[in-house]
Amino acid sequence: MDFVAHSFFRPEIDSLPAYVAGKKALDASVIKLASNESPFPTLPAVQAAIATQLGGISRYPDIGSQVLTSKIAQFHGVAESNVTVSNGSVALIEKILNAVCTVNSKVVLPWRSFEAYPIAIQLAGARAVKVPLRPDGNADLDSMLLAIDANTRAILVCTPNNPTSSALTHTEVRDFLMQVPPHIPVLLDEAYIDYVEMEDAVRGVELLKEFKNVISLRTFSKAYGLAALRCGYALASEEITRGLIASATPFGVNSLAQTAAIAALDSVGEVKRRVRVIKHEREKMVNALCALGWCGPIPQGNFVWFNLGEESHRFATLSEDEGIIVRAFAGDGVRVTVAEPEGSLRLVRAYSAFRRI
Repeated sequence: MDFVAHSFFRPEIDSLPAYVAGKKALDASVIKLASNESPFPTLPAVQAAIATQLGGISRYPDIGSQVLTSKIAQFHGVAESNVTVSNGSVALIEKILNAVCTVNSKVVLPWRSFEAYPIAIQLAGARAVKVPLRPDGNADLDSMLLAIDANTRAILVCTPNNPTSSALTHTEVRDFLMQVPPHIPVLLDEAYIDYVEMEDAVRGVELLKEFKNVISLRTFSKAYGLAALRCGYALASEEITRGLIASATPFGVNSLAQTAAIAALDSVGEVKRRVRVIKHEREKMVNALCALGWCGPIPQGNFVWFNLGEESHRFATLSEDEGIIVRAFAGDGVRVTVAEPEGSLRLVRAYSAFRRI
């Protein structure tokens, strides 16, 4: 029998761009600065809490993550009906777009930004409308407004933006939201909000209380150091929260992730101390780089951006020669995580070599 070559999937699935993860260090002496992970060991309280749950993983977790939901609501001063917990904020983005996008719909986003966005948009059957960033590495909100049309079903804004580390101000985001049609959901990705150190920083909770179409997306993967457990959440209006819960994957957040996130919130003092350490290291790194001629966007995440264009690969190679793994975006630039002081020293040596050659 002759078989005709075909795909079992929709055309947009076959042409999905691949998500490129930061390379793993194969040598123990190499420092990975490619994935914006926390350099600290797992919080002691998290380790202890997880240990108490290992004997019960034969049972399904709490389907509604009730205890964690309550903790998050208290932490942000919102109602539990404003909180949706999920297996990572990326999963929430996928769920939201799948729920709101229709055939021939569009999603407006800044670019370059988080590389999972175009994948999620294409999976939802929509078209990504990529609006170039401003010279300072931030989303060009004025141009994004101009990109909205009758087919726009959602808007994505990442602040601090990944990978440029630039952050928008609360005032400019609020002015933007004032002009966005209220029927279009705005996904405000605040994965790196804990590391922001600037005047008039975005206050996502305040915005969602004023604008019913705002969805603030948060994660436990970064400042809280739970990247391996995949736990994130959305803060939104009651109406949006109901839709997110209705479309959620049953038992999507495993019991260890729920337990760890609860313990991490209870350890917020230590989390803030660790964040201060990263901010201090970021400041030292930037000062050293500036002395060598670096002039990238002012970093507000736990990473720094090198706007190197076609020179990105050369810098990534020099970094590997110094014993660090960085994240190169071909033709655009290089993102480097702020982590161990030794990693910063190696980065400065790599950039010094890059400038000399």
